[in-house]
Amino acid sequence: MEGDEPRRLAASLTARYSEWVLEELDELQGSFLLTDPAMPGHPIVYASRGLASLTGYPRRDLLGRNARLFQGAATDRAAVSGLREAVRAQRAHQVAILNYRRDGAPHWVLLHLAPVFHAADGRVLHFLAVQVPIAASPRRRPGRPAPFAACREEARGEEELPCASHVGEVFVDIDKRGLEAEEPRIASGCDKEMALSTANSIFSTLNRYSKLTGLVVCERRCDSVGIPALSSSLNLSLGRIKQSFVLTDCHLPDMPIVYASDAFLSLTGYSREEILGCNCRFLNGPGTSAEVLEEINRHICREEACTVHLLNYRKDGSTFRDLLHVSPIRNSSGKVAFHVWVHLDESAKNDFSGLTPEVWQLGAVGAVRVAVRSLSASGSLLRPSQ
Repeated sequence: MEGDEPRRLAASLTARYSEWVLEELDELQGSFLLTDPAMPGHPIVYASRGLASLTGYPRRDLLGRNARLFQGAATDRAAVSGLREAVRAQRAHQVAILNYRRDGAPHWVLLHLAPVFHAADGRVLHFLAVQVPIAASPRRRPGRPAPFAACREEARGEEELPCASHVGEVFVDIDKRGLEAEEPRIASGCDKEMALSTANSIFSTLNRYSKLTGLVVCERRCDSVGIPALSSSLNLSLGRIKQSFVLTDCHLPDMPIVYASDAFLSLTGYSREEILGCNCRFLNGPGTSAEVLEEINRHICREEACTVHLLNYRKDGSTFRDLLHVSPIRNSSGKVAFHVWVHLDESAKNDFSGLTPEVWQLGAVGAVRVAVRSLSASGSLLRPSQ
């Protein structure tokens, strides 16, 4: 790189997270990079020491280049398409993918991709990509033909995007390096946990330093604009309830959270500002059962209550066994106004005052119902300005 290019790339981070963020990122473990979708070519603006060690590329040689330089002829076309779609949809994505080191040697990694959002307006500021090496399976049978013997070159068609950013330019192309490849590897649960934990550490650093510039960032687009503000009377009533719970509004797109209790914030590690306007799926992770989530959705659609056991994730990436009770909350006219989600960490020592965990949760549901019904009768659920 020549001239002002290194400073321009560094400014993508320092202007948003302060001058000290680069030093802090250098201290983090793991193989990761950050890209800027607003810059031409969607270039890499930060590469960790771990990434340089994993790929063999000096960090200075990675800056300013597109992340597709890691791909080669045997990189799976479907995996590349999935990454490209995740970038355009501005959502997180995990995939096992065959990448290539600087010397042309292929290696399998679990790639964890995640957008970095502006907390206030929901704009994507950067994309984070974490790479975790996937170890070879000890039970591989020798002599088995490689599935990529006939390799297809990634389609190079360029699509016009409806915006002026360059998000479509990441992970969209491959070259003809290394036609040889081994059979696909499957990421373990430990690999997925490591990727998520690394990503959470990076987001925590970015969030902390972004507060110094006033441009607060987060890992999920949680736009509270358009989310109805609950009345002070309802907030006061809900604030007296000791259990860990959130209220969601099924009448709004994506069923966002409109209230979160203090106990829920303590359980999950999130602040109230980070989760208001979000769907409850932000607690889910690689180990969360899709079947249980479908069961919850079915009961919500039928306006029925349900209790499930679920593996959920805190902000720091740690897991907890969640005894979750979801129930519709009706207003004074009998129509569903909200859904209450009561969460209980099954592994924690809890004082239920002699009650069973299930009865303890139902106590929260009953208290929420009383508050909503009594205030809805007087039209006091939302702030007057709403």
